[in-house]
Amino acid sequence: MSLKIKIALVDDNVFLQKAIAEKLSFYDDIEIKFKAHDGENLIEKLDKNHIVDLILMDIEMPVVNGIQATQIIKDKYPQIKIIMLTVFDNDENIFKAIQAGSDGYLLKDVSSVELHQGILDTLKGGAAMTPSIAMKTLKLLRNPIVLETTNSEDFKLTEREIEVLEQLSKGLNYNKIAENLFLAPKTVRKHIENIYIKLQVHNKLQAVQKAKDNRLI
Repeated sequence: MSLKIKIALVDDNVFLQKAIAEKLSFYDDIEIKFKAHDGENLIEKLDKNHIVDLILMDIEMPVVNGIQATQIIKDKYPQIKIIMLTVFDNDENIFKAIQAGSDGYLLKDVSSVELHQGILDTLKGGAAMTPSIAMKTLKLLRNPIVLETTNSEDFKLTEREIEVLEQLSKGLNYNKIAENLFLAPKTVRKHIENIYIKLQVHNKLQAVQKAKDNRLI
């Protein structure tokens, strides 16, 4: 008996999760290892068990979206393949998904046969893409879009806040950051609260990812 392909399914819409799972249920070589409702939830589950071959990733999700999650996962677990599975085919999403390291990009109306074949192709080193996405990707390669970037001045981050962000990006807790920067833990907590407000984020993962996206750290 051959080993099954272990899949993680990530979507904040439970109905769509079930629809995708149903498409995969026709294939004996596929095992849905777990489901997650957003990028943060996915990363938490992967940190406990990252024996996953491929992730089917939604883009528009709360807390940590699919593109942010893809970049984080590719940094931590580069061996895991990621196919963006979304209803959105706009140029900016495609461009950002490729930049983040996605291995494929399929639309959610893909048939069960195409989805299964896309998974197999991606695991063999290919790039699964809905034909319309492939065409857009070729156009983007010929005429890359320029995404706006910002810097610390735009967010009005202080030098100390940048230092705290750099420490956060290393996965350190408040007490360790306080020790490294010779600060009181409550001072670190206050800096982090200010960072969240200035970056308009709600948690550590989002703060670090936004800082990296905007080359703040």
